[in-house]
Amino acid sequence: MFVLSKLRDTLRIPPANLVLPLLDAITLEIHRLFLDKVVKDLGLCVSLYDIQSIEGGFVFPGDGAPTYTVEFQLVMFRPFPGEILVAKLKKCDKNGLVCNVDGFFRRHNQEVRFRVLKVRYPPIPLEQERDAQPFAPMEVIGDINSDGLGLVSWW
Repeated sequence: MFVLSKLRDTLRIPPANLVLPLLDAITLEIHRLFLDKVVKDLGLCVSLYDIQSIEGGFVFPGDGAPTYTVEFQLVMFRPFPGEILVAKLKKCDKNGLVCNVDGFFRRHNQEVRFRVLKVRYPPIPLEQERDAQPFAPMEVIGDINSDGLGLVSWW
């Protein structure tokens, strides 16, 4: 469910953050860019685990902000196919169930236990219709048609 992912990125540190120690400024920028966001094929970023290396500090002409190449690890929420999760039932219709994974969204609905079939990272739409569903950057597809799955209150 939770995995460590190693990333390498080029980070621009805003001049306002230069009063902070370098490690703190880089940590703030990583949090701003990654925390609570879905990274395609990696999952939802939950936390910064550690910073492994910092290189550079180059200031490009006309910019005024140093740029560092940073290698770091993030704690990611990424369920695996076959994993059993408990989620809150949000909506039910002819297309299936829509659930929120407990711990990320608080709802006062019934809990369901389901098996993860796959995790999808749909492409970001360029335009959305006014009445379209909100874009979900990560979709966990599962089923509840096995023993021990379904409403938690049943078992």
